[in-house]
Amino acid sequence: MTIEVPAKLAEAQLRYNGAAGREFIAGLPAHAARYLTEWELRRDGPPLHGLASLVLPVVRADGTPAALKLQLLDEETESEPAGLRAWAGDGAVRLLDADPATGVMLLERLHPHHSLSSVTDDVQALTLLTGLLARLVAHPAPHGIRRLHDIARTMLAQTPEAAHLLPDDERGLILACAAAVADLVDEPGDRLLHWDLHYDNVLAADREPWLAIDPKPLAGDPGFDLMPALDNRWDALVASGNVGRAVRYRFDLMTEMLGLDRRRAAGWTLGRALQNTLWDLEDGEPGMSEQQRVVAEAVLPTWKGR
Repeated sequence: MTIEVPAKLAEAQLRYNGAAGREFIAGLPAHAARYLTEWELRRDGPPLHGLASLVLPVVRADGTPAALKLQLLDEETESEPAGLRAWAGDGAVRLLDADPATGVMLLERLHPHHSLSSVTDDVQALTLLTGLLARLVAHPAPHGIRRLHDIARTMLAQTPEAAHLLPDDERGLILACAAAVADLVDEPGDRLLHWDLHYDNVLAADREPWLAIDPKPLAGDPGFDLMPALDNRWDALVASGNVGRAVRYRFDLMTEMLGLDRRRAAGWTLGRALQNTLWDLEDGEPGMSEQQRVVAEAVLPTWKGR
């Protein structure tokens, strides 16, 4: 069966990864065919894709439904198999096979068109997501994956130059975020973080109602994993009439369910706002996004002890 590369996946790879993305896309059909043969897999439906990966529904030789995930191997994706092995299906999709040389993975088949975003009640969705996050961060990070300590050090090194690119009214806020990171950098934590646990990265499953997918595993403090739930479903926060108060409600619910020290969690959430802003500036954005600014302003008093 011919494997056609979705145009949006090709466009995204060219945009974000340049020559490496072009090479990945060019080799994708042969790459997929190789693993279909080597792992004795049969295609079982149309391909799925995001901006970074191609996922082929397949059936194994023993009749087990599965999903073949092909993605560009880089610093964000290379630790995904290690994280999934450490979780061993506890709150996350189960890893069935992997080739560390290429990053290709064979995964448990979930329901790709039924994500946690379909749960319309914001509090219910947040509670479900936080319950999964509690299970994920209960696991110690395996040896060899990226560490929050190193990432935080890099962010601090980049901050002075980045701060000069920001408007005056944002510069003080981003420097406050960096100050929080500087205070916490030598206590980075050792839990296994997902790093990207938003509502579209939680899918319905047969084995459990919901399971996490697409981790970017990181060894660190669970407080660094709150931001994707704080700055997603933004329309629901805006509809509340007081976005800052709604963000604080989410933050309070998550820290209580996870049993986190609220001040430390606020500090690492400020670190996440710093990271996202550095990425935005690198991509040519003029300053902090509304979401990062509002979240940072909402949790800053908690960091300051007020």
